[in-house]
Amino acid sequence: MEIFDIPVATLAGEPGDLSPLRGKVLLIVNVASRCGLTPQYAGLERLQEKYGEQGFSVVGFPCNQFMGQEPGSSEEIATFCSTTYGVSFPLYEKIEVNGADAHPLYQALTQQPDADGTAGDVQWNFEKFLVSGEGEVLGRFRPKVEPEDPTITQAIEAALR
Repeated sequence: MEIFDIPVATLAGEPGDLSPLRGKVLLIVNVASRCGLTPQYAGLERLQEKYGEQGFSVVGFPCNQFMGQEPGSSEEIATFCSTTYGVSFPLYEKIEVNGADAHPLYQALTQQPDADGTAGDVQWNFEKFLVSGEGEVLGRFRPKVEPEDPTITQAIEAALR
Protein backbone atom coordinates (compact mmCIF):
# COMPACT_ATOMS: atom_id res chain seq x y z
CA MET A 1 0.00 0.00 0.00
CA GLU A 2 1.37 3.41 -0.92
CA ILE A 3 1.77 6.12 1.71
CA PHE A 4 -1.03 8.27 0.28
CA ASP A 5 -3.53 5.42 0.57
CA ILE A 6 -2.88 4.44 4.20
CA PRO A 7 -5.99 5.29 6.25
CA VAL A 8 -5.50 8.19 8.65
CA ALA A 9 -8.01 10.30 10.52
CA THR A 10 -7.93 14.06 10.74
CA LEU A 11 -7.35 15.72 14.08
CA ALA A 12 -11.14 16.18 14.20
CA GLY A 13 -11.53 12.39 13.92
CA GLU A 14 -12.79 12.28 10.34
CA PRO A 15 -11.64 9.18 8.44
CA GLY A 16 -9.54 9.61 5.35
CA ASP A 17 -6.03 9.27 4.00
CA LEU A 18 -3.26 11.46 2.63
CA SER A 19 -4.47 11.20 -0.99
CA PRO A 20 -5.56 14.89 -1.08
CA LEU A 21 -1.84 15.67 -0.66
CA ARG A 22 -0.73 13.39 -3.51
CA GLY A 23 1.57 15.31 -5.81
CA LYS A 24 2.94 17.48 -3.00
CA VAL A 25 6.30 17.06 -1.31
CA LEU A 26 5.57 16.27 2.34
CA LEU A 27 7.53 16.63 5.55
CA ILE A 28 5.79 14.19 7.91
CA VAL A 29 6.55 14.89 11.58
CA ASN A 30 5.47 13.32 14.87
CA VAL A 31 4.72 16.32 17.07
CA ALA A 32 4.12 17.03 20.75
CA SER A 33 3.11 20.15 22.67
CA ARG A 34 4.98 19.54 25.94
CA CYS A 35 8.42 18.61 24.66
CA GLY A 36 11.72 20.44 24.78
CA LEU A 37 11.61 20.34 20.99
CA THR A 38 8.10 21.85 20.76
CA PRO A 39 9.53 25.20 19.57
CA GLN A 40 10.29 23.38 16.30
CA TYR A 41 6.64 24.07 15.45
CA ALA A 42 7.77 27.62 14.59
CA GLY A 43 10.33 26.37 12.07
CA LEU A 44 7.86 23.88 10.61
CA GLU A 45 5.35 26.69 10.10
CA ARG A 46 8.01 28.84 8.42
CA LEU A 47 8.74 25.95 6.02
CA GLN A 48 5.02 25.72 5.30
CA GLU A 49 4.85 29.43 4.58
CA LYS A 50 8.00 29.44 2.43
CA TYR A 51 7.31 26.37 0.29
CA GLY A 52 3.55 25.78 0.60
CA GLU A 53 2.63 27.51 -2.65
CA GLN A 54 5.32 25.52 -4.47
CA GLY A 55 3.68 22.14 -3.83
CA PHE A 56 4.92 21.37 -0.32
CA SER A 57 3.22 20.63 2.98
CA VAL A 58 4.27 19.83 6.51
CA VAL A 59 2.04 17.09 7.93
CA GLY A 60 1.85 16.71 11.71
CA PHE A 61 0.94 13.59 13.66
CA PRO A 62 0.64 14.20 17.42
CA CYS A 63 2.19 11.42 19.46
CA ASN A 64 2.05 10.81 23.21
CA GLN A 65 4.47 7.90 23.12
CA PHE A 66 7.51 9.75 24.46
CA MET A 67 7.15 10.46 28.19
CA GLY A 68 3.52 11.55 27.76
CA GLN A 69 4.47 14.82 26.08
CA GLU A 70 1.26 15.08 24.03
CA PRO A 71 -1.48 14.35 26.57
CA GLY A 72 -4.10 16.75 25.19
CA SER A 73 -7.34 16.04 23.41
CA SER A 74 -7.66 16.78 19.71
CA GLU A 75 -9.30 20.11 20.53
CA GLU A 76 -6.54 21.05 22.98
CA ILE A 77 -3.86 20.14 20.43
CA ALA A 78 -5.56 22.19 17.70
CA THR A 79 -5.95 25.20 20.00
CA PHE A 80 -2.35 25.00 21.23
CA CYS A 81 -0.93 24.73 17.71
CA SER A 82 -2.98 27.55 16.25
CA THR A 83 -2.71 30.02 19.13
CA THR A 84 0.92 29.37 20.13
CA TYR A 85 2.55 28.78 16.74
CA GLY A 86 -0.02 29.81 14.14
CA VAL A 87 0.11 26.35 12.61
CA SER A 88 -1.54 26.27 9.19
CA PHE A 89 -0.35 22.85 8.03
CA PRO A 90 -2.58 19.80 8.43
CA LEU A 91 -2.60 17.89 11.69
CA TYR A 92 -3.92 14.37 11.90
CA GLU A 93 -5.00 11.99 14.62
CA LYS A 94 -2.83 11.25 17.62
CA ILE A 95 -0.99 8.03 16.84
CA GLU A 96 1.77 5.73 18.02
CA VAL A 97 4.92 5.69 15.93
CA ASN A 98 6.81 2.74 17.48
CA GLY A 99 6.06 -0.72 18.78
CA ALA A 100 3.29 -3.23 18.20
CA ASP A 101 0.66 -0.48 17.93
CA ALA A 102 2.64 1.73 15.56
CA HIS A 103 0.39 3.31 12.95
CA PRO A 104 0.78 1.67 9.49
CA LEU A 105 2.05 5.00 8.12
CA TYR A 106 4.95 4.92 10.56
CA GLN A 107 5.52 1.21 9.98
CA ALA A 108 6.26 2.22 6.39
CA LEU A 109 8.19 5.42 7.14
CA THR A 110 10.54 3.90 9.73
CA GLN A 111 11.98 1.53 7.15
CA GLN A 112 13.78 4.57 5.70
CA PRO A 113 17.31 4.99 7.08
CA ASP A 114 18.58 8.32 8.39
CA ALA A 115 21.78 10.06 7.21
CA ASP A 116 23.86 7.56 9.18
CA GLY A 117 22.14 4.59 7.53
CA THR A 118 20.05 3.66 10.57
CA ALA A 119 16.41 2.68 10.05
CA GLY A 120 13.95 1.50 12.68
CA ASP A 121 12.19 3.20 15.56
CA VAL A 122 11.53 6.90 15.80
CA GLN A 123 13.92 8.26 18.43
CA TRP A 124 11.73 11.04 19.89
CA ASN A 125 9.19 13.72 19.06
CA PHE A 126 9.81 15.82 15.94
CA GLU A 127 11.46 13.16 13.80
CA LYS A 128 10.94 14.19 10.17
CA PHE A 129 10.37 12.20 6.98
CA LEU A 130 10.54 13.85 3.56
CA VAL A 131 8.20 12.21 1.05
CA SER A 132 7.95 12.92 -2.68
CA GLY A 133 4.70 13.72 -4.44
CA GLU A 134 4.69 10.12 -5.67
CA GLY A 135 4.99 8.71 -2.14
CA GLU A 136 8.69 7.83 -2.13
CA VAL A 137 10.44 8.45 1.19
CA LEU A 138 13.34 10.70 0.23
CA GLY A 139 14.91 11.37 3.59
CA ARG A 140 14.76 10.96 7.33
CA PHE A 141 15.87 13.61 9.77
CA ARG A 142 16.24 12.85 13.47
CA PRO A 143 14.50 14.98 16.12
CA LYS A 144 17.35 17.37 16.91
CA VAL A 145 17.74 18.39 13.26
CA GLU A 146 15.94 21.73 13.19
CA PRO A 147 13.24 22.14 10.52
CA GLU A 148 15.17 24.93 8.77
CA ASP A 149 18.50 23.12 8.86
CA PRO A 150 20.16 23.32 5.42
CA THR A 151 20.03 19.52 5.07
CA ILE A 152 16.24 19.71 5.21
CA THR A 153 15.72 22.88 3.16
CA GLN A 154 18.08 21.67 0.43
CA ALA A 155 16.28 18.31 0.30
CA ILE A 156 12.90 20.07 0.08
CA GLU A 157 14.14 22.36 -2.70
CA ALA A 158 15.60 19.42 -4.65
CA ALA A 159 12.33 17.49 -4.33
CA LEU A 160 10.32 20.49 -5.54
CA ARG A 161 12.32 20.79 -8.80
